[in-house]
Amino acid sequence: MRLAIIGATRGIGKALSEQARAAGHHVVAVGRSLGPAASANLTRVTGSILDEGVAEEALERADAVAYCLGAGSYGPDVGKPVTIFSETTQRLLDAMRATGVMRIGVITGVGSGESRGHGGLLYDRFAMPLALGAIYADKTRQEEMLRASDRDWTIIRPVVLTHGPYTGTYRVVEDLAGFRGGTVSRADCADCLLKALAEHRWSRRAVAVVGDDAA
Repeated sequence: MRLAIIGATRGIGKALSEQARAAGHHVVAVGRSLGPAASANLTRVTGSILDEGVAEEALERADAVAYCLGAGSYGPDVGKPVTIFSETTQRLLDAMRATGVMRIGVITGVGSGESRGHGGLLYDRFAMPLALGAIYADKTRQEEMLRASDRDWTIIRPVVLTHGPYTGTYRVVEDLAGFRGGTVSRADCADCLLKALAEHRWSRRAVAVVGDDAA
């Protein structure tokens, strides 16, 4: 598989790049500051997908695209709207139509869309209203854009992310009834996204991913 990764510089995107290459896939890594030099199974595209031509260059001949852009540093929600997720998703969907790429996997998070209220007591009562509200409002818009598109999408919603190791024993949750948060490592979340794309799992569905030790 030739896999374009948007946000390959750090976090889930970086872990996904490493895992995909180890599995024999060719990675097209997109980011403003990329690490490893280009190689036989790695192509680098430097820049933001909002920059002219970057998205189309990244998606040329791609079999699938993984959207792993994060929110960066969190801060108090002071009423300023966040639009980066919806803007970059619209740009990416336009480029997918132009290049003929159908398959996309997107990292959002528990707290977007109908998963709001399933992050656990502290997360839902304090983190969401005080720091993450504007971010997750835009992630919800992002999910709505995917659902309304003609692309073959999968939404992966991690719970609270950690820097823990890959375990491969995480749980994928499709029915949120009774689900109340937990944690998952970025490496396990990347593995879930790779399975979604390489094995064509959870087509046009949103799933949560949580460490197997969560209640």
